[in-house]
Amino acid sequence: MLQHLPDVGSPDPEMRTSPIFDEYEEASLDQELEAAACYFNDISYPIGQYVHSGGEVLRCDGRGIWVRAGEIRPEEPDL
Repeated sequence: MLQHLPDVGSPDPEMRTSPIFDEYEEASLDQELEAAACYFNDISYPIGQYVHSGGEVLRCDGRGIWVRAGEIRPEEPDL
């Protein structure tokens, strides 16, 4: 499954990227976080989309924010 996830790289501070939260972290009520999609480096992704960023898997949540959904460990080389 992981090989089919878009690899988005690291967030570029010069480009639009939706906020990234931990799975159990609550978004602040002060933030206006309602969108129909998530953005990562100026590219729009639909609600429910999973992407690979560094060692993490992110899921686009229903409010247009990224939620950390897991980690990807690098494969161990054969000895």
